[in-house]
Amino acid sequence: MSRLITLLAPELFTRSGESTRKRATMQFRRLGPVARAPRLALRGSLSVSIQLENRKQFTAKLHRLSVTGGLLEIWTYLDERSKVTMTVQFGSAHLQARAEMFFPMRGGLGFLQPFRFVEFAPGARQRLEIEIATLLKQPPGSVPHLGVRAPHSFLDTF
Repeated sequence: MSRLITLLAPELFTRSGESTRKRATMQFRRLGPVARAPRLALRGSLSVSIQLENRKQFTAKLHRLSVTGGLLEIWTYLDERSKVTMTVQFGSAHLQARAEMFFPMRGGLGFLQPFRFVEFAPGARQRLEIEIATLLKQPPGSVPHLGVRAPHSFLDTF
């Protein structure tokens, strides 16, 4: 569906001093909704190894993961726009990618820090897409420690 909008330009004066008014037509197209990448809710059940540019290493837990990025739970926050190398183990596959960190948020015992993937190791993006798709197809209870939320207290287990 296209919408045409007609705009009137302000009066323009030529060299001879005559005023002219130009009519400008602009066309805006409404695009459909942007499809978001599927997200896997891990809720801290999967560990990730993070290496900074200065070779310092951290471990963190993944709360959400998609092909475009995710959300980490980390004890000490990393600076916004920091470039890191992340390694995640899905079953027998190790996925390695470079990521850019976003602004951290205070959470539970540490910080929740979003990130986006900048670069993948060869074949890692395809493996990640396959792993996310297979885990999303399975019911949450059938995959141990993936997508299952831990009880808030011991009373919730009875």
